[in-house]
Amino acid sequence: MRRSSSARPQLRRILAAIALSGTLIASAAPTGLSPVLAADTATDDSRQAEFAAAAREFGAPESVLLAVSYNLSRWEQHDGLPSTSAGYGLMHLTKLERIDLPAPEEFNTDGLDPHDLHELNGGHTPGIIPADLSDPSLHTLDAAAVLLGLSTDELKRSTAQNIRGAAALLAQYAQETTGGIPTELSDWYGAVAKYSGSTESDVALSFADDVFATINGGVERQTNDGHHLKLAATTVTPNLSTATPLALKNSQHTGTADCPNGIACRFIPAFYGRVGNSYGNYDTANRVNGGATMPSVDYIVIHDTEGGYQPSIDWFRNPASGVSAHYVIRSADGEVTQMVDIKDTPWHAGNWFFNTHSIGIEHEGYAIDGAAWYNEHLYRSSAALVRYLSETYNIPADRAHIIGHDEVPGTSTSTQRTQHWDPGPFWDWGHFMELVGAPITPAAGKKSETIVTIKPSFQQNAQPVNGAELQPSNFVYLYQAPSFSAPLADEQWLPGVGTQNGSDWGDKARVGQSFAVAERQGDWTAIWYGGKKVWFSDPNQKNTLPGTGILITPKAGKSSIPVYGTAYAEASAYPPGIPVRANNKLYDLPSGQVYVAAEKLKGRFYRAVVYSVDPSVHKYIVGNEEWYRIQFNHRWAFVKAADVDVV
Repeated sequence: MRRSSSARPQLRRILAAIALSGTLIASAAPTGLSPVLAADTATDDSRQAEFAAAAREFGAPESVLLAVSYNLSRWEQHDGLPSTSAGYGLMHLTKLERIDLPAPEEFNTDGLDPHDLHELNGGHTPGIIPADLSDPSLHTLDAAAVLLGLSTDELKRSTAQNIRGAAALLAQYAQETTGGIPTELSDWYGAVAKYSGSTESDVALSFADDVFATINGGVERQTNDGHHLKLAATTVTPNLSTATPLALKNSQHTGTADCPNGIACRFIPAFYGRVGNSYGNYDTANRVNGGATMPSVDYIVIHDTEGGYQPSIDWFRNPASGVSAHYVIRSADGEVTQMVDIKDTPWHAGNWFFNTHSIGIEHEGYAIDGAAWYNEHLYRSSAALVRYLSETYNIPADRAHIIGHDEVPGTSTSTQRTQHWDPGPFWDWGHFMELVGAPITPAAGKKSETIVTIKPSFQQNAQPVNGAELQPSNFVYLYQAPSFSAPLADEQWLPGVGTQNGSDWGDKARVGQSFAVAERQGDWTAIWYGGKKVWFSDPNQKNTLPGTGILITPKAGKSSIPVYGTAYAEASAYPPGIPVRANNKLYDLPSGQVYVAAEKLKGRFYRAVVYSVDPSVHKYIVGNEEWYRIQFNHRWAFVKAADVDVV
């Protein structure tokens, strides 16, 4: 049912969060495999000392610095790379840097439209639409660098300087909110709210509440690069009045959250409006009640934010982002924020075909950190939401329709390279689907000689991943021959042979994916994958289940057939005056190979390239040409039905 949650008193939210945040964050235990880590260092407390030093230098309490950082990054530096909301380092100092892309003067021409620019950037990269970049919240890295007299690059690279920059900013914000450097911990509440970067009360105060809940509950963990940090619990009641000088906007959100009963859920709308000669951050549609004149809702795409909960919400509300999703879920307690109505189409998956037909759910966290973010609160809240959406909108509850962003193909060879890899190797698909009420089980009455579904035991499958601590994982490595000494599988649109990098999707088969068996040798199983035969360790078939699906192969007489990342309608289906959207070939599928198809569908395209609150100005085009959606490699892909035979 539809319902909305009214704002709760701040102190009540803090006390509730304390009960959830007091648990010690611990890493999953290794399961017998030797770790191969990029940063295999001994545990030390040097990073804790950096927090203490910055606190002494600027007068910002160490507990505030630690709690702010924990809520934004879990104390991880991420090699100086930005989050998707343009934040750097373990303090998430922001710097929005534009990417120079070609852009048409008008977006209703035959040239690039906002979706092209979105897809060129892999679905989440900032700088895809003209925007006013003067918002100070997008440039806290620059502001901190000025305060320290250092370059922004130094604050990106150095954890010590990143923390110092945040401490200097918080001290400045404290002076603005209290008139000086507070001696009482409770009086830093307003400074923390300003650090959120949001001018809206429901976002800024929610972040401050989370930070003070962390201070009250305490937390301890070891980072991926071997640093041990601890925030001892300190009982404090924040001084809410210190946020008054910020003059935060009490936005009147008229939307109601589309969520099941039993989970905390609210509605905060993503930005939708004109930006220069373009618009953002989603397209209007009428997908629920539009019938044949509007796209159907067929898939649910699971993302992670590659950043914090609050920065992601603020990012989707920012005209400069050019991105949004239907929902964002917080790690600490599973709170849900809906940001786009289900009837509309946010720009979340980097593929307009899937955007048009899917619901996007963002989960707070970083894919490479896995268990630090993906906890039971997150899984249960998300699963309850997915189960509700599946039932409400008639989306099949299976792994062919509940998919990861990493399983969404690019729309061209260039975007196949840049597509995102979240939620990554540590999302527990088996447990998640059980919570959804659709466990991954053997196909009834089937044997595993023809189709296998990947299903290793998550807890006993701690695969080594570069840059991550050893922890349970959701995939099997794929090799070019039936031997651990053989090279890993080679994806043609990624450089070199396969690697153990978390971002390397080309040599990994995920839990729930189904493939046609090509051969077996001893403890090894071969499958057809990405136009090649690849192998994975499967002793006594412990890593697979018998699967089911439609088996397709290139039509007799064809040496190969093209494989696409979209299934847009054929040219003859387009009305006069509407440019044809081409399907770009990604791969060749050679004869003799067999793949598993999940569905047969007609080509379709939703043309929505202008800002309009009335979706009737857009055009939904459905063709007669039929397609199969197949599990081609780690990602889904499409082949024309006319090009294949059904085995």
